[in-house]
Amino acid sequence: MDLSAPRKSLATCTLFALLGFTVSSQSQATDSPYLFGDWNGTRSRLADEGIRFEFGYGSEAAHNFTGGTKQITRYTDQWKLGSTLDLEKLWGWSGGTFQIMMTNRNGRNLGADAHIGNNQLIQEVYGRGQTWHLTVFALNQKFFDGKLDWRIGRLPVGEDFASFSCDFQNLTFCGAPPGNIVGDYWVNWPTSQWATHLKLHTSEQTYVQIGAYQINPNYVNDRWARRNGWKLNNPGGTTGALIPLEFGWTPNANGLPGSYKVGAWYNNAGGSDLYYDVNRQPLAITGSAALKRDFRYGGYLSFQQQVSGKGTTVFFNATQADRNTSATDRQIAMGMEYKGPFNRANDMVGFAIGASHANSRLAKYQRLYNQLHPNTPRLVKNGYEYVSELFYNWSPIPSINLRPNLQYILHPGGTRQNSNAFVLGLKTSVAF
Repeated sequence: MDLSAPRKSLATCTLFALLGFTVSSQSQATDSPYLFGDWNGTRSRLADEGIRFEFGYGSEAAHNFTGGTKQITRYTDQWKLGSTLDLEKLWGWSGGTFQIMMTNRNGRNLGADAHIGNNQLIQEVYGRGQTWHLTVFALNQKFFDGKLDWRIGRLPVGEDFASFSCDFQNLTFCGAPPGNIVGDYWVNWPTSQWATHLKLHTSEQTYVQIGAYQINPNYVNDRWARRNGWKLNNPGGTTGALIPLEFGWTPNANGLPGSYKVGAWYNNAGGSDLYYDVNRQPLAITGSAALKRDFRYGGYLSFQQQVSGKGTTVFFNATQADRNTSATDRQIAMGMEYKGPFNRANDMVGFAIGASHANSRLAKYQRLYNQLHPNTPRLVKNGYEYVSELFYNWSPIPSINLRPNLQYILHPGGTRQNSNAFVLGLKTSVAF
């Protein structure tokens, strides 16, 4: 077991945990959502004046008992530092708020280092460059007594459209699902791009929203992010816009809340065809430049419903992307969470299963290429990567969550040529 890489991060995490438990007795953090409590009343006073803070730390460790070319342990983490300003309380600006969030990621990726071949990250918090990111820098404005919301600034798409919780450690069940399969242009946390979006509340329980998000390959380029990810700038190379549209219903029947979303998106930047070249001949034969498609598109469903007063919630997500340009063209996930097991109000149990499909058009190209180049074959991916995850969340105090989990990945990457992976993970979070 290779533990050399994560030692420093694990030591840091342990230090903060010990510090937190020491401070908790002095700041009454056992009753607070924050490890360091209310700062002797300062935090509440600032919130009353219109200034709220969000400081947090999250980590994800994982070890593969099977799968890949070696069995190792990897650790990755994220810091987040943010603030929300109520402009009405501060300066009398009616209906306005301003939000800023910075994040910093570090660590290693088990799937890559163990050569498991998985498409969906085993540690969802890894990715988008292990560096600082300007995640949110945005003005929010309400109109017509809150019926219309307008947001403009630097934003991740997945914070507003197809938004989904991130309780699980595997990416299949974390964040806005479109970003899991077309992440080259649908940008989820922690990366942002210049954007704007409007949300109209058509009733107390229904809404419709539309947005426009800059498409620029630099934002999802790790090398660029290491130098510029934290900067408030507009890099050259913008190719178009992502335009998502979403309809939502948030019923509350007999005190049991639900969330139902149906959405679609259009990308006017286009993309490269997976099978044809510029002359509509097979790429594998000609080796010419790929055919440029003028647009890309997709759609999604996302349903969540609490089904018992004790806190059992079920969910279902389905996402479909266009088959011409998307290497992973669809994903389905479903699961449940139960809050309050063993009469522990802050604890939770979760279980989910999901599948991500490798595009058969790409597999067609790979097979033809292998016929023509038998000495340099390419791995053919033409099926589903199936993932299941079970976790238990233990919360010793409200500000700390320790979430051991078991993951099983069947046919990593959507091919039987990769060995199935059984993974033990640990996801932690601390709110300061």
